[in-house]
Amino acid sequence: MSVTNAFNEFQGIVNADVQQVKEARSRRDLFKGAFILESDVDEVISSGSLARGTHKDPIHDVDVVIVYDGAKHPDWGGPGSSAEDALNHTRSRVNALLGATNGTFDKAVRLAKWRNHAVKCFLDDPDDPNAFTVDAMPALRRNGMLLIPEAASKDWVPCNPEYLIKAVADKHAEWSSYAGTVRMLKWWASEQDIKIKSLVMEVLALHLLPANHIRPVAIKQFFVSAAYAIEGGNEVVDPAGICGPIQSDLDYEGLADSLNAARDAAIRAFQAQNNNNTPAAIQYWREVFGDDFPKPPATGNPLAAVAPALPRTVKDTPQG
Repeated sequence: MSVTNAFNEFQGIVNADVQQVKEARSRRDLFKGAFILESDVDEVISSGSLARGTHKDPIHDVDVVIVYDGAKHPDWGGPGSSAEDALNHTRSRVNALLGATNGTFDKAVRLAKWRNHAVKCFLDDPDDPNAFTVDAMPALRRNGMLLIPEAASKDWVPCNPEYLIKAVADKHAEWSSYAGTVRMLKWWASEQDIKIKSLVMEVLALHLLPANHIRPVAIKQFFVSAAYAIEGGNEVVDPAGICGPIQSDLDYEGLADSLNAARDAAIRAFQAQNNNNTPAAIQYWREVFGDDFPKPPATGNPLAAVAPALPRTVKDTPQG
């Protein structure tokens, strides 16, 4: 097995099942079809990783944004009770249009309950551990962006999910393996001992994953650049420059440690490949991505003739 074949096999593991993707798109389209007929709805937008093509296995939720006509809801958009009003209105319309008992468009949703920003809709048994939801988020168009309700603060907050959708599409147009490689990086994040939101990895990839048609080269360079950026004190923030930090509780020290370990293993993989030791290269990539990455061919100890571990770089950081 070559390194390229190993990555191709790993891509198949990382990618969501084809039938699950079809079902996710079908559920998204169901909500679009139901809500676009509402007299107070201007548009229904796909959002989240499914819209960006960066969804990995398994799919946990499908995101849609229901953009309401502000003229039909003049009380929405400011502090006070209108955030909850918008969520309650959306939940009520989900039940009327798509409720499993009395839906007029389709009988599909078993349970709908609103969270901080969106109404979480269960089309499967809510107790099914493999179920995935449709998260329907009400919004208004304001000043070239979206205003969305925030129940916790009893206010509306701006966001621009369409910015990241377009940015990812542009990257993928430049390099056809971009979205699939982002899925690998999100898989890597899910294997770490700390909580790393998948969106953190998407934003890091947007800035630091080069459009290199040799995928291992691109991934190695990503880990080198990401480790340097996070150790240097950079915070991962909304790429549209609106919402601030992506994950306020992110353990940046832990993230730096994880990125450093991945960087070092990726560099060793390249050392092994340069020494024509393909089994060792695959084994080191397996150290990066975990046990789901393909095993190297059974040819003795693949790491026997590999260069010793890299010393940790010591930085002289001036203190101000």
